[in-house]
Amino acid sequence: MSNDKKPGTPKDSHYAKLRRAYRDQKSGKPAHRPRPAIPPGEAAADGLLRLYGLHTVRAALDNPRREIRRMLVTRNALERLEMGDRALPFPVEIVEPRDIDRITGSDAVHQGVLIEAAPLKPKALSALGDTPLVLVLDQVTDPHNVGAIIRSAVAFGAGALITTSRHSAQESGVLAKSASGALEHIDLIEVRNLAEALGELHESGFQTIGLDSEGPAELEKTFSGERIALVLGAEGKGLRHKTRETVNALARLDMPGVIHSLNVSNAAAISLYAARRHLTGAKPA
Repeated sequence: MSNDKKPGTPKDSHYAKLRRAYRDQKSGKPAHRPRPAIPPGEAAADGLLRLYGLHTVRAALDNPRREIRRMLVTRNALERLEMGDRALPFPVEIVEPRDIDRITGSDAVHQGVLIEAAPLKPKALSALGDTPLVLVLDQVTDPHNVGAIIRSAVAFGAGALITTSRHSAQESGVLAKSASGALEHIDLIEVRNLAEALGELHESGFQTIGLDSEGPAELEKTFSGERIALVLGAEGKGLRHKTRETVNALARLDMPGVIHSLNVSNAAAISLYAARRHLTGAKPA
């Protein structure tokens, strides 16, 4: 049996590919060129979103609040979705991966499945239930960061993500893919005025804590009460002045290393872990 591997297989080393390219050049064979990148196609019509990726689509299919209009899926992805004989109330088209590439662009990791769906309708702050833990974002606009924050929020049991109606990341395929299905499992609340919203949280018994790398106290030593709202600002500028004045406390993550700030999504995950420990009565080490 031959041990030769086909070019481009995952086990090929970078150096093996370079050696093959050199041999091909010496022998006069045309050099291998990667397929040209495909840019994203036109946006979905009628205000619909295009959501893609196995985790994202599977969670959307299981969410009764999600209105789906159609699905494009490869045969392999359809098997991986494990829907069995489930009847779907929208058209399903069996396609090739390149057909989805032409819609999302070849840089999107769609894993062979895409749906067109209506956006989830944000809730008002008055709809906030009895959750003891929420996240508040002060003008965090990067969809990758917001998606990762949503994923952590769901993992640590936060009941809602509160954002402003302006200067915040809107629901999109990129955001949903970064959230890896978590977008379907958390209440999204939009407010017009963040300072007023923080005041309403205070009236509802929340302690609001703004994360700041120069905060006067460590986060774990700041917690009090049975309801926590963690407030995070955009990378670079951080919390706005009005927000800093309105929160109950400013706190920092204790980082003994030479770097004293983190990506906002990483800071959110650590803060959520610490808040959950406080709320469940566990004492940080």
